[in-house]
Amino acid sequence: MTPRSVAVVAGERSGDALGADLVRALKARLPSDAAFFGVAGPRMLLEGVETLFAMDDIAVMGIGPVIARLPTLLRRIRQTADAVIARRPDLLVIVDSPDFTHRVARLVRAALPDLAIVDYVSPSVWAWRPGRAAAMRPYVDHVLALLPFEPEAHRRLGGPACTYVGHPLIERLADLRPSPGERADMGAEGVARLVVLPGSRAGVAHRHMPLFGETLSRLGVDAKTAAVTIPTTPGLAPEIVRMSESWPLRPTIVTGEAEKLAAFRQAQAALAASGTVTLELALSGVPMAAAYKLEWFAPLLKPFIRIEAPFILLPNLILGERAIPELVHRDATPEKLASALAPLLRDGPERRAQRDALGRLDEAMRLPGGVAPSERAAEATLVAWAAKRRGP
Repeated sequence: MTPRSVAVVAGERSGDALGADLVRALKARLPSDAAFFGVAGPRMLLEGVETLFAMDDIAVMGIGPVIARLPTLLRRIRQTADAVIARRPDLLVIVDSPDFTHRVARLVRAALPDLAIVDYVSPSVWAWRPGRAAAMRPYVDHVLALLPFEPEAHRRLGGPACTYVGHPLIERLADLRPSPGERADMGAEGVARLVVLPGSRAGVAHRHMPLFGETLSRLGVDAKTAAVTIPTTPGLAPEIVRMSESWPLRPTIVTGEAEKLAAFRQAQAALAASGTVTLELALSGVPMAAAYKLEWFAPLLKPFIRIEAPFILLPNLILGERAIPELVHRDATPEKLASALAPLLRDGPERRAQRDALGRLDEAMRLPGGVAPSERAAEATLVAWAAKRRGP
């Protein structure tokens, strides 16, 4: 037997993309009449997933926006759980967005204890609030991990069974890697090609744009020595233009995924806010310095939050070393960032050492047999479903 009804619940656009790839891979393994429903965005809708409501209702991030939308979020959590309980699918897959999806899973597990529940994307229990790993065990049967160190983290912290299924970025190496002649050697053109990533969300970008502008001023770059590109979203582009007016040179602002990837393939160095983009840059082979400025109240929460991870950048965590300079909050100053970035703007030992380290990421993230992450995720999902049916 195989599942014929699958609920897939995602909470924002990156989860929608992961969910769509997983649904496509599951459909290839399930009967043609298998039905998929849940909470879907545009990508999952194209794969035939029936959605209970528009994903934009719950796609909010940051403490302030979440508080403002709390009544809606609570209502949608209950609505989603009630719909899953009423339809009694063979399998529930929750995709990322743990503040939403895990609450749904807990409600569903209480009503349907025999339903297999798979969590696609582990919460960052290895970084902070490690107690969440053990807390997941009563309502999650299996975790599908995007990062190779996460299964060991769940084992160590007493979390659910966990399988590394690969990060979707390893399916996009051809888009990330420059073709011959696309990325010039440092110094060959007399102008350093620098890509700057202040963050894709408004709050994050507002915290990093002034810092990055002051860093470039400290470096002494101008239009004669550097060409700066800032990939951003169409909605943020006007603000990025405004905030960069005081910079020592006028950056090129690009929007859209294709333009961002082209900028990565041409870039010789990068200045980035911490996030998934640092893994994209690392896989593209771009040496970088990275920073993260916290929200003003975040340090007040430090006594109540246990931090586990030795690093904040995904490439450093995967490599197990501080290959990329990372500066957090009070350490994220223009002086320190300029000092970290300056050696990467010339061909020297620091730049070569980082490039060598980034070259080891492929091996660290590779799946056996070269299988695609979505295919591995589908296999692990069905194995978890079969194990749940067999019982303890």
